[in-house]
Amino acid sequence: MSASRKQSRVSLRGASASEISRDALLEKVAHERKHRSFTRRASAAALFIQRVWRRYYVIKRAGEQLQEEWEVLADGFSNHETVGWLSSNLIRPFLFFTSYSLASHRKLNFAEVKCFSLCFRILLQNINTADSEKSFCSLAVGTAQERSTWFYQAKKLSLLSFALLAECDSTCDDDDRMISLTALGIRLVVSLTDLRQWKCLKIENIEEADAAVKRLIYFLVRSSVMYSSFRSFLMKLKICNVHEESKNIIPTENIFLITASTLTLALRPFKSKSEKSNGDAFDFRIAFEQYCIFILTVPYLTRRLPNLLVPAVKHLSVLSPCLKALLVSKDIIFVEMLKFEDSGILHSTGELVPSCGWALANVIDLVTECDHDSVDSGHFIHGLDCMLYVQVINSISENLLDCLGNIGILARKDHRYVEMDDPSSQDNSSVNCNGRELAHANFLSPVHQQWHLRKLLSLIEKSEQVQQTNSCVSNHDIDDIRNLRLIDIVYFYNFFLRIFSFLNPAGGSLPILNVLSFTPGLVTQLWETLEDSIFGGNDCRLLEDSLNDSNFGNCNNSSGDKKQKMGMKDTGSKLVNIFQKIAGKSTDLNITLIDVTSHHNQASLNALYTWDVQGMKKGSQGISNDVSCVLHLFCAIYAHLLLILDDIDFYEKQVPFTLQQQQKIASVLNTFVYNSLSHNTVQNRKPVVDAAVKCLHFLYERDCRHKFCPSSLWVAPAYRACIPIAAAARAHEAAHSNLQLGDASTIPSMSSVLTTVPHVFPFEERVQMFREFVKMDKLARRAAGEVSANGIGSVEIVVRRDHIVDDGFRQLNSLGSKLKSGIIVSFVSECGLPEAGLDYGGLSKEFLTDLSKAAFDPRFGLFCETSTTDGNLVPNISSRLLDNGMEMFEFLGRVVGKALYEGILLDYTFSLVFVQKLLGQYSFLDELSTLDSELYRNLMYLKHYDGDVAELSLDFTVTEEVCGKRIVRELRPDGRNVLVTNENKLQYIHAIADYKLNWQMLASANAFYRGLIDLIAPSWLSLFNANEFNQLLSGGKHDFDVDDLRRNTRYSGGYSEGSRTVKIFWEHEILERLFGLSRMLGSSSYYFAIRRVDASDRLNSHRLHSLALLPVEDSNNTF
Repeated sequence: MSASRKQSRVSLRGASASEISRDALLEKVAHERKHRSFTRRASAAALFIQRVWRRYYVIKRAGEQLQEEWEVLADGFSNHETVGWLSSNLIRPFLFFTSYSLASHRKLNFAEVKCFSLCFRILLQNINTADSEKSFCSLAVGTAQERSTWFYQAKKLSLLSFALLAECDSTCDDDDRMISLTALGIRLVVSLTDLRQWKCLKIENIEEADAAVKRLIYFLVRSSVMYSSFRSFLMKLKICNVHEESKNIIPTENIFLITASTLTLALRPFKSKSEKSNGDAFDFRIAFEQYCIFILTVPYLTRRLPNLLVPAVKHLSVLSPCLKALLVSKDIIFVEMLKFEDSGILHSTGELVPSCGWALANVIDLVTECDHDSVDSGHFIHGLDCMLYVQVINSISENLLDCLGNIGILARKDHRYVEMDDPSSQDNSSVNCNGRELAHANFLSPVHQQWHLRKLLSLIEKSEQVQQTNSCVSNHDIDDIRNLRLIDIVYFYNFFLRIFSFLNPAGGSLPILNVLSFTPGLVTQLWETLEDSIFGGNDCRLLEDSLNDSNFGNCNNSSGDKKQKMGMKDTGSKLVNIFQKIAGKSTDLNITLIDVTSHHNQASLNALYTWDVQGMKKGSQGISNDVSCVLHLFCAIYAHLLLILDDIDFYEKQVPFTLQQQQKIASVLNTFVYNSLSHNTVQNRKPVVDAAVKCLHFLYERDCRHKFCPSSLWVAPAYRACIPIAAAARAHEAAHSNLQLGDASTIPSMSSVLTTVPHVFPFEERVQMFREFVKMDKLARRAAGEVSANGIGSVEIVVRRDHIVDDGFRQLNSLGSKLKSGIIVSFVSECGLPEAGLDYGGLSKEFLTDLSKAAFDPRFGLFCETSTTDGNLVPNISSRLLDNGMEMFEFLGRVVGKALYEGILLDYTFSLVFVQKLLGQYSFLDELSTLDSELYRNLMYLKHYDGDVAELSLDFTVTEEVCGKRIVRELRPDGRNVLVTNENKLQYIHAIADYKLNWQMLASANAFYRGLIDLIAPSWLSLFNANEFNQLLSGGKHDFDVDDLRRNTRYSGGYSEGSRTVKIFWEHEILERLFGLSRMLGSSSYYFAIRRVDASDRLNSHRLHSLALLPVEDSNNTF
């Protein structure tokens, strides 16, 4: 019985425990609960949809029925009906069924357009009646109920008209009915808001009627419908080019009527101002804000409006409130402008310029009057408050730059010379870059015209207070409006430098730099401002005393002949010797310079302290925003000016600065850049640091070519920064790797210094870094198994002495970077017999030296000597016609790279211009004196020629002789037909110099560069300038220091320093006679060796260069 009971038991849960678990049961219950909830919500949604649909259907049916009745009633309308009947029986039902038509967002059909037109015509005719019992406008001055009725119906009629305006598209040819209907609607709104068209209005009702009209206008302003609809209409109008005659063509009658009427409505609040009527305050400042947001941001505003309407928007009564609104309510306005970008309105226009960018362009276009037939003829509109104008432009510009930065447009661009195109293929016509047309930059053209800057500078001298042009803005709201100062103009043009660099893709900031650079006294005024801010009193006098004590300060009194001699003869003179301990003298233009790498005595430390400007010790974080802005503008202007100043201007005439001032400028920039990089503060003020780096590089490159600063100036900021050479080398390599990956934020501070301004470290330290690079590379190759200590991996070659270039090219050119391995050379004599030799590395050195002598010899044809007294080497322009000319240049690049890699000094030096191409640097006009001194003198004569240049019959071509043939090349498109005149002679001079310096040898230089970087990384070369590269390659032309060489000599084979033969060798100073050493060989890092051999061997039987093989001799006569 108990068993049967167990079998009959069931679970009250509905299933046995073995069939469903507790978790599954809970999940099932939750699912059912969720399903029930969904069912309830679905039912409620269905009921809601049904209610909405029923409501829509009922209203639609009622509207259709009411529309049919209204059409019958309107067709029988006569002027005898009263205003009450008009409001109740005509306007009220019309507003009911038209609301459905507009809410459906569809195009109006013919019947609906007919109803709209009929109603608008009836109302326009009714407003024109003088009978107050019949005129609709009489309700505005009636009882309270009538005034309320009039305001409601006038409001609805206005909204209806502006809705039609927003949908009106003047570009559609088949939309004439809608255009005519929109014109009627806008005319109706104009009549409703213009008391002069109310024929029924009596004198005693004018004040009350005026209050009603202001209330209606205020509603349209508050709702934003008026300005937003006007913007939508303007965005669909055609844009007329200012240079086209079609600009003077008046548009169709209805389009012109709509534009003029809507503009009249948009400008109504500017006449009303902030007035009070019947206790109701109408603050129309919101209208000014709406106008700035919706109208001033319309692209090409004045080019969309007919010419007859442009004076209305340029009127001072319109512009002045807008400028004040942009200054007082800038936060609100700029936030609203950003909504155009977020909503996609900006991109729908096909423009990539932010809305605040168009506000900037339109404001400048509206406040200026320019003659498009003249480049520099214009003026501000009469009565403009220029101080307020500058404040507003600065505010908009700052917001624009923030907007561009937030959307990631301001990306860093790395311009390298080797990526440039041939100038003969460049076209100066207007371009389209990434969707940005030059039309926007053309709207900003008054900013880079001379009259604009002259007018603003003239206001600085005035001390009058700003006069308020209206009373709508209280004084405490515009506390920032003050007398115009230099700092205001500095901010103004500083912003535009950055704006033009992006929004003008064709020329960048060049138009701004041109007008700033050629404004007399501006750059000197900026420097005086910086000088007062940075130096102050004692520090300034201390630096001036140092300048007066220096021999550089005496350059001001030197004769012109001496300066010319310094500029022409000694341009290619080398800097401090690579091996400072062997060199005994300095050849720095007979000027006593402080040697910062020698013993740091008290005098040298004082000089270093003097050039290390204390006011710049904290870099960019240690200066105020104002000083940073002035410094940025000064560096940008002066860097641009340095491109134009020739040596006569810089060294002889000393304009715009004396040489003393140039040294002070260089020291300020040098200290500022170094400390900004070392303190990692570049990202905070990157534009000013970039501008300072560019200007500093130009000054340093000019000083390298023609000294005007002591060497201690350049190394002064880092004289305390003694870092391990190996660590510096590794950091420099890591920095360049990060730069190639585009990640500059992870670069250590000292690596940024080495990468950007390596000259702050002495040349000798950088040479040691270079040798450390080579050492690290050799260790890496050995770790990779490419080479080994026992010579495995070396390249064996057999070379005929009388065919050394051909044999070397044939056997080594295909190796590429494998040429870094050792070379085992076997020479074959002219008789065809192998030469016996002990190769301790000397034969490979002899091979590279002899090969370079033969290949770089001008008689070989690949290189030729410059026409200057230095006789440096440049590629022969005829060599590019050889069958293997470019391959031979690549091979010679590898030969030079091998010499640098192994520390072998060659006998030739290259022209500074050619080396600049290898370093990726652009060459400018003054470098031409080191390449072709005669051509440089002729161009300088042309530059300073006072007569009519056109009489010289020059054109924009250059003639060069290649293999006996004269080839004419154009310097610009159609240059044969462009005559050189006084107006374009500077362009001609720079075009000639640009071709000679940067294009003529470009193919050869690029080939040579490709071979060079197979062995020497570009990051290694970036440590040196052109002069230093030559010195690294061929050594310095300094006196030979035998004592230093003796201290660094190694002895072997049984010899020692005390051996008799060795003593006789050193007593007879025969090194130069025996080995032909006209240059120093090395310093403590390079060793000279003397080895004992049998007496049967001839002393000069092996030219091992750094190894002397001496037999045992007891007699002095042997030597």
